[in-house]
Amino acid sequence: MPLIQSALDQVSPNVVADIAITALLIYWLFSLIRGTRAVRLVVGVCLLLLVYGAAVTFDLRLLTLILQTSAYVGLFALVVVFQPELRRALDRIGRLGSLGWLISPAEQSIAVHVATEVASAAERLSREGHGALIVMERETGLQEIAENGVMLHADISADLLVTLFSPKTPLHDGAVVIRGDKILAAGALLPSAETTIPLERFGTRHKAALGMTEQTDAVVVVVSEESGQISLVERARIVRNLDEPRLARDIAHLLHPQTASGVFQDRTPPRRVGPTVRELARRARLGGLNRLGGRAGRADRPRAAAPSDEIEGQEKAS
Repeated sequence: MPLIQSALDQVSPNVVADIAITALLIYWLFSLIRGTRAVRLVVGVCLLLLVYGAAVTFDLRLLTLILQTSAYVGLFALVVVFQPELRRALDRIGRLGSLGWLISPAEQSIAVHVATEVASAAERLSREGHGALIVMERETGLQEIAENGVMLHADISADLLVTLFSPKTPLHDGAVVIRGDKILAAGALLPSAETTIPLERFGTRHKAALGMTEQTDAVVVVVSEESGQISLVERARIVRNLDEPRLARDIAHLLHPQTASGVFQDRTPPRRVGPTVRELARRARLGGLNRLGGRAGRADRPRAAAPSDEIEGQEKAS
């Protein structure tokens, strides 16, 4: 009891605060390198420290001297090896963690507009069997990534995104970078993934999305060319098999956290006044099949939508 009492007497608020801050710092460092190749490097460094401790304990002078000499070179080597993690840590500190969105909040209307256009384009690309890689900038600047591609500075729209990712076009293989409500660049090259999770089951676009979200806080939408599956990647986490409403709601929430309690919270579909563009296209396809099969008369065939009908349908649906 006297020993415990003396230990408690030495505990002060400063000591408790010191221990708590140190524990949070260690936890933050481990969360920073979790899921990356740096975990194995940290294990290797720990093993070298254990070997050095054993060499000092058993008075192995030659081994101790070698490890001490190597430590000076190792300090500079660690800076090079852990360069991605150090860069990510400084980036998070500069954005003040999760409070960064309070300093420069995105307009809710812009987030909703971008989410709607990107989700619509992803749905159309998935239906047509075309791959896509769409990167949306948040707090971390992507100017360096955008400069690898072709700078556009164009207003965002689903039609433009579908055109950029159409096959046999010069920019369909790269990524589209979006800043605010503008398409900043197309055909951009993204960094490769450094995560330790198995990547064999992912395609090239998914690996590029993982690499991008490992090093930045960007939100990436991936449309698989093989399966047509739509995925959303954020902070090296993948949510797959999304439909258009869910994708739009998730993008808007990630771009502007308060959006979840606004536009996309109500899941009740709005009342439609006229046919949508998708319904008009489906009727046109059915009309083509009926004309080829000769199963229906002219009066029973669905009429293909004319351009004026599509515009009218869009205005009524909106």
